[in-house]
Amino acid sequence: MKLPTRSKSYMIPEYSLTGDLLSYITCGLQYRYQNKGTLPPSKPVQRWFGEFIHGVMEEAYLNWKYQKKEFPWDWKEDIRPIEDEIDLRLQVRGLYPHDEDLFFSINQPGSDLNIEDLNEHDHKKLASARAEKAINLWGKHLFPLIDASEILIKGVRPMPNYDKNISRSNYYGINGVVDVITSAKINTLHEQSTLYNYDNKIISFIKKNLEETDIEDYEIIIDYKGMKRPPVKVTKPHSEDKWENHKQQILTYSWLRSKQENAKAISAGIILYLNELVPSKEDLVLIKDEIANDLTDIPDNGEFGDDIQLIFDWQEDEKMPNLSEEFKIARSIRFIEINEEERVKALDKFDRVVCDIENSLIKEMKGCKIQDAWKADADERTCLACDFKTFCKNNSDITKDFKVP
Repeated sequence: MKLPTRSKSYMIPEYSLTGDLLSYITCGLQYRYQNKGTLPPSKPVQRWFGEFIHGVMEEAYLNWKYQKKEFPWDWKEDIRPIEDEIDLRLQVRGLYPHDEDLFFSINQPGSDLNIEDLNEHDHKKLASARAEKAINLWGKHLFPLIDASEILIKGVRPMPNYDKNISRSNYYGINGVVDVITSAKINTLHEQSTLYNYDNKIISFIKKNLEETDIEDYEIIIDYKGMKRPPVKVTKPHSEDKWENHKQQILTYSWLRSKQENAKAISAGIILYLNELVPSKEDLVLIKDEIANDLTDIPDNGEFGDDIQLIFDWQEDEKMPNLSEEFKIARSIRFIEINEEERVKALDKFDRVVCDIENSLIKEMKGCKIQDAWKADADERTCLACDFKTFCKNNSDITKDFKVP
């Protein structure tokens, strides 16, 4: 009796918006080592903070949802326990902050400290200060509007440049996690704001930026970023255009969301750049340069003149200037309009990135050396912080001053 042969396994490659798309855009070779080679960065501080602030905001929302505690929240009583819980979760995954960013000695094995040992100095540590400001400045405006948070969304697209003799699959999957989805009725925004007994800054921001539409009931996607507001244009070669990439991320999220059952029309996206609420000295240096060289959209038309003067008068060795809350909030929030034309462009770019990744994978599978199969075209700042700079021949001009130990 002739036994039937088993057909080849069918696999659809899966790509995430942040873990794959944005990582590959930063540097293809670094993406290969960290994502495909499972070689995590030795000092993943940026990754730690991004996951920390997302976790803090999600946990704070859940606490508010079930307790309805009024703002502002006390840092030591209400916010520090949330930081402690998120810190423990990240430690299990091997992610630790710098000691100057977060007071985390309570969570160390053998520690006999408790929350009563915290003091004002610990509150002022950078990650804690940002968590406190993010919750107290945005919480009362954001939390009442949330319909769902941390939503996993998925979709499938045709594999670009598909060749049945070469390509791994004729389709690929996209996935992403939306931080917040809100829904609202355009004609009831004013009533909603009145209901909260204060001027809801997010509702006011939507009304100011959203063009008139016939759509009555709609959704808005909100994404947190643990970073400063990026410049609106790139001036250095090889630099990643974060401003454009963040826009394309929101547009792709909107496409994925539109494919889900019971999804409403998505009229806009909002990004909250949470580092703007408590900028570091490094952030302020960059903000100062961007304002001086017209590389930022906030401030605009002479607005926030007092804050601009404080920034220009400030020197790096001096105490941080006391910028106004209105200035920080304005720089923290960004509006992105959703339209079909822009969404198609974003998806086309995702297709091109997937095509590049697939081509590099196929080259490597055919025996091509890793550094020949994957391109490295990162900016200087990325290269200098990269664990692989000592042997990356593709960036020899940037890394030539480094010597292998």
